[in-house]
Amino acid sequence: MNAVRPTVETVAEALRSAVPTLDPEEQRLALRLYRMLLAGKPVTTAELASSVRMDLSTVEAALDRWPGVFRDRNARIVGFWGLAVRGMPHRMTTEAGDITTWCALDPLIIAPLVTAEARVESADPVSGEPIALTVTPDGVRNLVPEAARVSMLAPEGPFGHDVVESFCHYVHFFASETTGERWVAEHPGTFLLTVDEAFEVATRSWPALFRDALAGLRGAMDGAEGLGR
Repeated sequence: MNAVRPTVETVAEALRSAVPTLDPEEQRLALRLYRMLLAGKPVTTAELASSVRMDLSTVEAALDRWPGVFRDRNARIVGFWGLAVRGMPHRMTTEAGDITTWCALDPLIIAPLVTAEARVESADPVSGEPIALTVTPDGVRNLVPEAARVSMLAPEGPFGHDVVESFCHYVHFFASETTGERWVAEHPGTFLLTVDEAFEVATRSWPALFRDALAGLRGAMDGAEGLGR
C-alpha cells in the first residue's frame, strides 16, 4: 500500500533536512560547479578551484566530504547533485549546453538557481511518451503534455552516496496521471505531484541550501545597478 500523500511543505522540509549544511564558501563552490557542468563537459578540480579562487586542497576536501560527487577515470567531475555529463534519463538544455539530470526534480531545482531558462526533455517510463517543458525562475512553461505528473518520494534521512539509487530512481516524469498512478502503485512510499507542485517543492527546498551565496549575488547585482545610475 502506498503512503498517504504528504503536503508540498512536508516534502520540501524532508528535502531540506536531507542535504548537507554548507558554509557560505561551500555554497559558492557548489553553485559554481553547477554552472560549469551545464556545458555538459567534465570539470577538473583545478578548474573549479581557479574559477572560485580557492585553494585546491580546500576544494578537494569539500568534494571528498560531500555525497553525490562522481568522477571519471581521470578524476574529473562528471556528476554532482542532480547533474550528470551524460547517461541519465532527463535532458536539460541551456544556453551553456546540454546535460542530463538524475531525476525529474533536478531540473526544477537547479535551473532556477543558475540559469534564466532551461528546456527539459524526458519520457514516461511506463508508456515511453515524450515529455517536454521549459523551466524558468518563475515557474514551468510550455509543458507537453499538460497533464504530465512527477512521482516523488520523501527522504527519511540525510542523503548518502547511494542517493541516486535510494531517491532519484523514484522521481520520474509521467505523461499522465494514469501512467503515473500505475507506476506508484508498484513502488510503495511514492506518490504523484503535478509539475507545478513539484516546482513548488523545488523552490521551497534546495535554495535554502544556498541562502548566503544567493544573498551575496543579489547584493552584488544591486550594487552594480546602483553604480550604473
